[in-house]
Amino acid sequence: MTRADLVVRMSQATGWPRASTERALRAMLAAVRAALRRGEPVTLVGFGTFSVARRRPRTLRNPKTGQAVTVAGRTPRFKPSAELKATVR
Repeated sequence: MTRADLVVRMSQATGWPRASTERALRAMLAAVRAALRRGEPVTLVGFGTFSVARRRPRTLRNPKTGQAVTVAGRTPRFKPSAELKATVR
């Protein structure tokens, strides 16, 4: 399912115009991104939890110069709820 398909289904389910539904979806996704940027988990009961995990620093090499670079960072994670897991099974 694409984002456009999701907007159509949401629009049909709510009875909202597609433009309003698209704005609502964009606002929701922006709020999730902003919370994750701040390091806050986002829990959608019955769906799952989005969170940010720290990655261990690792050493990589630039293949062109051979210079070693240490890379550490954060990565988004998603843990599905039990209800979502049961739906998929």
